[in-house]
Amino acid sequence: MTLADCDRVAEIRVRGWQHAYRGMIPQSYLDGLSVAEDAERRRTHLAQAGSGVVNLVAEDTEGEVVGWACHGPYREGEVRTADAELYAIYVHPDRLGRGAGQALLAQSVARCAAAGHGRLLLWVLKENVRARRFYERAGLRPDGAEEPFAVEGVTVPEVRYARAL
Repeated sequence: MTLADCDRVAEIRVRGWQHAYRGMIPQSYLDGLSVAEDAERRRTHLAQAGSGVVNLVAEDTEGEVVGWACHGPYREGEVRTADAELYAIYVHPDRLGRGAGQALLAQSVARCAAAGHGRLLLWVLKENVRARRFYERAGLRPDGAEEPFAVEGVTVPEVRYARAL
């Protein structure tokens, strides 16, 4: 991912949230998401050198960015561990089911393994059945850890998935 990709990645992330989390997260929160604000956050995060965070994009045959994934050290509170974490993976809702998500996940898995991480972990909304099936097809499994995610006063449970690398 480059700085030039940040606007498109922000659009993919915001539209991805609005599509994937409808009915799981308060609609007022989803409606209030801003592509411009998210793009600025992407630029800020991308400029933070040395964080160990890797941002990947998937492009279609015309070179348009259609998906984004981000991974790095697993976050145990404020501590970074030896495991890897898939922080985010989104494909534009208009491009779902065409392989971009699978390619991004496969590339993240390969890069995390090459970096010497023993496991890949990620958090997913418990009610997000589509995403959970996607991760399970890729060999990730729930490991029993759960935690609440609070959005506008609503608690949305998350489950952690893990895969040995």
